[in-house]
Amino acid sequence: MTLKDRLLEIALVSYRLLRAFAFVIITASLALARDLALVSNKSNAFGEVTVAELVKVCKAQSSRWPDGKPVTFVMRPPSAPEMKLVLEKIYGMSGSEVNGLIVTSNRGRLDHPAIVIANSDDDLVNKVASIPGAVGVVDVYSINSSVSVIKIAGKLPLQQGYLLHGN
Repeated sequence: MTLKDRLLEIALVSYRLLRAFAFVIITASLALARDLALVSNKSNAFGEVTVAELVKVCKAQSSRWPDGKPVTFVMRPPSAPEMKLVLEKIYGMSGSEVNGLIVTSNRGRLDHPAIVIANSDDDLVNKVASIPGAVGVVDVYSINSSVSVIKIAGKLPLQQGYLLHGN
């Protein structure tokens, strides 16, 4: 084999490795970009919230819904990777700041906390389904018939312009 053939073979192998590496990087970044949805307890009498209303709910600045039910926001731990989008787009705070907000918001509300932490998406859906007045943010693929999907600013999950779209 000549030197020219050997260099051509090395270049071809390098090109294939580079393509495989690029594929892995692109696939990994797409896997991290999750589409989230706002879900509600089925007994809640609303089907849409504005972004401002959602921010108030998430920051425990709203204590009751218009129908009188107490507001409870159910979320994954602020340190969870899937919460990065929520921290950026809704809270505008770091995870440690949100942790402090949770402690402060729940002080004195043992019977009906303002913010509840769920350990998994399934746990989150179950908590929202079992707490009247509860809403939560969950991966769209974890939604089941025990909860209702709520529009945010007139948009449903997976629609272009939806606030919690992961890409």
